[in-house]
Amino acid sequence: MPFVSIDPGPQARDDDRAVDLSDDFVVLPEQTADDTDRGWGERSGGNDDWLLAERPPHWG
Repeated sequence: MPFVSIDPGPQARDDDRAVDLSDDFVVLPEQTADDTDRGWGERSGGNDDWLLAERPPHWG
């Protein structure tokens, strides 16, 4: 039986391959559709300002 090498050679190695990282390709969105006010069944706008103003005293 002849000896067969499993080494694919230098053409198949990715170690020295140049990768262009300048593209602004987005893999995952910052926020999903179900993580919005509308996704939760709430009205848009919200009351964030009120919640920040009404923080408990122990929150500093």
